[in-house]
Amino acid sequence: MKELSHWINGEHVKGTSGRFADVFNPATGEVQSKCPMASAAETEAAIANAAAAQVEWGATNPQKRARVMMAMVGLMNRDMDKLAEALSREHGKTLPDAKGDLQRGLEVIEYCIGAPQMLKGEFTDSAGPGIDMYSMRQPLGVVAAIMPFNFPAMMPLWHVGPALACGNAVVLKPSERDPSVPLMLAELFVEAGLPKGVFQVVNGDKEAVDTLLDSETIQGVSFVGSTPIAHYIYSRATANGKRAQCFGGAKNHMIVMPDADMDQAADALVGAGFGAAGERCMAVSVAVPVGDATADKLIEKLVPRIEKLRVAPYTDGNDVDFGPVVTGEAKKRILGLINSGVEQGAELVVDNRDFSLQGYENGFFVGPHLFDKVTKDMDIYKTEIFGPVLSVVRAKTYEEAIGLAMDHEYGNGTAIFTRDGDTARDFAHRINIGMVGINVPIPVPLAYHTFGGWKKSMFGDLNQHGPDSFKFYTRTKTVTARWPSGIKEGGEFNFKAMD
Repeated sequence: MKELSHWINGEHVKGTSGRFADVFNPATGEVQSKCPMASAAETEAAIANAAAAQVEWGATNPQKRARVMMAMVGLMNRDMDKLAEALSREHGKTLPDAKGDLQRGLEVIEYCIGAPQMLKGEFTDSAGPGIDMYSMRQPLGVVAAIMPFNFPAMMPLWHVGPALACGNAVVLKPSERDPSVPLMLAELFVEAGLPKGVFQVVNGDKEAVDTLLDSETIQGVSFVGSTPIAHYIYSRATANGKRAQCFGGAKNHMIVMPDADMDQAADALVGAGFGAAGERCMAVSVAVPVGDATADKLIEKLVPRIEKLRVAPYTDGNDVDFGPVVTGEAKKRILGLINSGVEQGAELVVDNRDFSLQGYENGFFVGPHLFDKVTKDMDIYKTEIFGPVLSVVRAKTYEEAIGLAMDHEYGNGTAIFTRDGDTARDFAHRINIGMVGINVPIPVPLAYHTFGGWKKSMFGDLNQHGPDSFKFYTRTKTVTARWPSGIKEGGEFNFKAMD
């Protein structure tokens, strides 16, 4: 059985706590490796190591730090196939999905090449008599990134890249479910020229997380995961005086207006609802057609598309639509919610509860499911399922449809499909949700904009990547300077004037 490691001071370090988490092959259900769970002492040692390395890195000029990012882009492109295969093997997502995971993370590293521009301060000449005023952006010091299982490359890169580009040292706590790719990325950062110790990877569970949250050395914490844990981490981190950005759950609605292109809407819903087995915070899990006629047309378009979806392991090639979910526990939870939907009166139009794949009967596969006539009091509507389940909630009017999205406790992403510009504009302006798509089902901003939800989908003031990331990982210092003149008439320097 392969035993994984931590990454400390630029090298793999064996865990010493004696505690391990199983890392599964989701397609077969077999344990493929053991991930060490760091003790508080191991985590504290990583933090101390990072603090020692950060001093020199923080003093390195932004241009040199940007060159590390530039080299990292080349190395990731060189190793893309190897990284994608390792990601798919532990997570279960298809190879195209794995490469998409890596690509969206890579785009943030590309954005970080512009760190010198992003870190420029401001200058005011002659703010007063002989007085100049200027500001500078300086790193926080040592920061922590606590990342989820569903995007084991993209999410760490979204946080680690900007943090490093700003001159911080980073202690990453990746998900114990798929930790290999973060370790591989750590190797690549050192190869790209990052000094050893500036980036640490500590595998672990709550013991490691709480150590990071309570450490006086850690100045900032970034988290992505479920809302209850996001709230816990935000509360504990800020109580300890840390800067924190914590991103939680989602229940993303896609409103389909009567004038929408139904083929386009159906294709969008299938891709957004079932891609990556629904294990993404921007998945569309609720379709809201306006009017029964619209709903009937939409269901008619959806059913054959969903029934044609191919569910298989990533090793079956690029024509696989999605693979297994990440663990047996996740599968059990998803099927339990599907059963609750049936019990609470929703109409299960596409039922794959008995889905089984020959040769992979012990794998964590969940077939695609489609519910119709879901109501907002049902568990499948209120809960983030995080699986291949799409619910249709029928609305009589546009106002009722937009009200569903606005009243839900989550506010991560939403979309509307319509040909009417006035309706689309009204939707974009009124909706109380952080990311909005107009005829775009998954409105994930590119790296040079920021990513983040509203309401219980996000705790903190600054979002992920884009300009907000450089604000989050730096502090602004403002200097007011006055230099008294020491020059006499005739050009002789008066040293006494400087006393």
